[in-house]
Amino acid sequence: MPQPVAFVTGASTGIGFETAKKLASAGFTVYAGARRVELMEPLKASGVKVVALDVTDEASMSAAVGDVLAAHGRIDVLVNNAGYGTYGSLEEVELAEGRRQFDVNVFGLARMTQLVIPAMRAARAGRIINISSIGGKMYEPLGAWYHATKFAVEGLSDSLRLELKPHGIDVAVIEPAGTQSEWGAIAAQGLLASSGNGPYAAQAKIVAAALGTTDNPATSSRPELAAEAILHAATARRPRTRYPVGASARGILLLRHLLPDRAFDAVLWNIYKRFPGRAA
Repeated sequence: MPQPVAFVTGASTGIGFETAKKLASAGFTVYAGARRVELMEPLKASGVKVVALDVTDEASMSAAVGDVLAAHGRIDVLVNNAGYGTYGSLEEVELAEGRRQFDVNVFGLARMTQLVIPAMRAARAGRIINISSIGGKMYEPLGAWYHATKFAVEGLSDSLRLELKPHGIDVAVIEPAGTQSEWGAIAAQGLLASSGNGPYAAQAKIVAAALGTTDNPATSSRPELAAEAILHAATARRPRTRYPVGASARGILLLRHLLPDRAFDAVLWNIYKRFPGRAA
């Protein structure tokens, strides 16, 4: 039986990088795609095949998927990990940036999925694993665009799971909490650039401080933990529909489920107020 083939997007750092290594060590032929190809060079030592991929560019996506199908005739697992976080007040973030956030986090994911479905459907087998976040179930101040995309990924994945079930294709969602990576620092920089000096400055300083802790092992989980959940979703006979990941993920999701909105608002803001600064 040929080795199963996996394609991982957003594989230059963090969860995507570790997932590519994890799947390769489990016996998959792995293709890792990202814009920053140079950051994926170390993956080659694990046998991972590195490809240039921009999930906002149709030609890039079509070429990448087409090359894999031409080489193997199959893609057994797609891990839609490419994404980033735009933070800032809805009033101040340009609509063009909001559209770009959706282009990467939602439409890029959707288009990559469209491209792999025909081969999976023909094989009557396949796994589509979408990297969402606990941010697809909860919210944060100044995170409207980011959370809107993750809520969209959750709904898209649920509908997709039902429509692909008759064709033998499983869909799973990974919901990490804070994960050690450059993601939070980049999001914090963008937040302060857009809202750090205006009417939302007091909130922005607090939220940016919280986002900046994602590289702290005391408050965030290792990306390998998410990679392990992705491997389970890729190989389990009956994968779970959702995989909360990280020490705080289940607790936060439980609170969101149990508490009324205003009570959760209060809990959330009390957590944020522990970071430098004070709310206005």
